[in-house]
Order: sequence, then structure tokens, then C-alpha cells
Amino acid sequence: MTLEQIAQVQAYLQKRLGTQNLTIKPRKVADSVEVYLNDEILGLLYIDDEDKNDISYDLNISILQQDIDEA
Repeated sequence: MTLEQIAQVQAYLQKRLGTQNLTIKPRKVADSVEVYLNDEILGLLYIDDEDKNDISYDLNISILQQDIDEA
């Protein structure tokens, strides 16, 4: 993902989820980035850009049972 795409998706998610505490950080691989909430990793965001005219993003959030039990 480009820095421009990262900034656009981050702004969208912040607005959509109602928090400025969400940040996106690049990874070493180009097809995904890390999504953080309050400096804790929330999940991975993947870009599907095989069709340059139809780009989509997929957010994958893993939730551990232990985290649910602690909440």
C-alpha cells in the first residue's frame, strides 16, 4: 500500500469507527498494513488491487478468547 492509500484508509476508519486513536502502520510486505487502536495491534488490513479500477480493502481482526474473558 502506498502512503497515500494508508492515510486515506486511516482517515476513513477513524471517522467510521469514531476514534482518532486508530493508526495504520506499514509492514515489510506491500499487500498489507497493521492497524492499531491505542498503540495495541487490532489487526491486519489487506489491499486487493488486482483490478486497478476496483480496489478494495479487507480488515482482518483476530480476537483471543482470553481477551474476551478478561473484558
